[in-house]
Amino acid sequence: MPVWSSSVTRGDDGVLAVGGMDVRTLAAEHGTPLYVVDEADFRVRAAAFRDHFTAAFGRHRAKVDVFYAGKAFLASQVAGWMREEDLCLDVASRGELEIALRGGMPPERIGLHGNNKAEDELRRALSVGVGRIIVDSFTEIEVLDALAREMGVTAPVLVRVTTGVHAGGHEYIATSHEDQKFGLSLASGAAYDAMLACHDAVGLNLLGIHTHIGSQILSIDAFRESADRMLRLRAAFMADTGAALPEVDLGGGYAIAYTEDAEALEPSVAAYEIADAVASVMDPIGGEWPRFSIEPGRAIAGPAGLTVYTVGVTKDVKLDEGGSRQYVAVDGGMSDNPRTIMYGAEYHAEVASRVSDAPLTLSRVVGKHCESGDIIVRDVQLPEDTRRGDLLAVAATGAYGRSMASTYNAALRPAVVAVRDGASKVLVRRDTLEDLLSWDVAGD
Repeated sequence: MPVWSSSVTRGDDGVLAVGGMDVRTLAAEHGTPLYVVDEADFRVRAAAFRDHFTAAFGRHRAKVDVFYAGKAFLASQVAGWMREEDLCLDVASRGELEIALRGGMPPERIGLHGNNKAEDELRRALSVGVGRIIVDSFTEIEVLDALAREMGVTAPVLVRVTTGVHAGGHEYIATSHEDQKFGLSLASGAAYDAMLACHDAVGLNLLGIHTHIGSQILSIDAFRESADRMLRLRAAFMADTGAALPEVDLGGGYAIAYTEDAEALEPSVAAYEIADAVASVMDPIGGEWPRFSIEPGRAIAGPAGLTVYTVGVTKDVKLDEGGSRQYVAVDGGMSDNPRTIMYGAEYHAEVASRVSDAPLTLSRVVGKHCESGDIIVRDVQLPEDTRRGDLLAVAATGAYGRSMASTYNAALRPAVVAVRDGASKVLVRRDTLEDLLSWDVAGD
């Protein structure tokens, strides 16, 4: 499975280029570590979800919206790309909301998520007129209803439902089993009761229901089972109350390939199978279909990005079981990509600044932080002559790199640049020492 974005090439000199730009030029202009986003690839992936899901649900005369999940990676220019590609945008904080608005995303095309939304977040969402607020608890329903009545508006809401369908990779990114913080349980009846509370609340307009079952999902079976439970809940509630419930959000979680031997869930396949699975439930139930929505974030941003590092120290370490491993230390680490230490994520890396005829050897790419777990790529084959000054590129880092980056060890977070047609532009500037020191409050 290809792990690099579609414009990545490698010349006879072994140098990697993305969007028509040599990585050596990018590193010289912007420094390293550096997040690089292939803008054309990013847009093509967004359009693929839009077009395939529109066509797939259109066969059943149903409508579908694609909400790009901003938590994967969000900058105001990215919000602008999504607006131009006719996607909607999903945000999970006041900060993400402000970035989306700054990028010109119409508020009615924004959805606000979160299991513990602050009052100021809800007020801001109501004041700008976001298209939907996904409520996650009875407390939030009460608070939002009171705020909406106080402000003289009606809050458009979806109830987040925990369907009990567990899918995806690491347990921390599976989001629809019972014992976790998100949503309201279908099995216990809490979801139904929350829907009833929203339906009865004067300040709320219950649009429908929402679920998200996990991340890095490869099997359509999980989506099929989740959709079945959601649509039967909707039908039962409508029959009991006469409510319309015009929207159903099926979430996201489509897997991408992080390594060359990994699989991905392609939108051209997922769209038609999910639409047909929905039809197999809706057709026997009958009645008007709701407007559906999905939330790909990682599947758009992840493959469209890579990270460029500069190699510092290399060393060979003998293994207890025999043989050795080459450790390649770069100028970043867990501060710019925590997914390896958090989730055991796997990545692919290559020397990107020259050709090497040296044999490949088992290697581990590590950072410069004071943690033995500061690993970026756990196992990868790199040339034996990998050396100080080489540029190393790590594939498929467009999602959850910059958005989860930290300043651990007072590190400076890398810049994010977009490349297209041989030119680069900064999406998010690099932290500076002045930034770092400005956050520190000196004593008298």
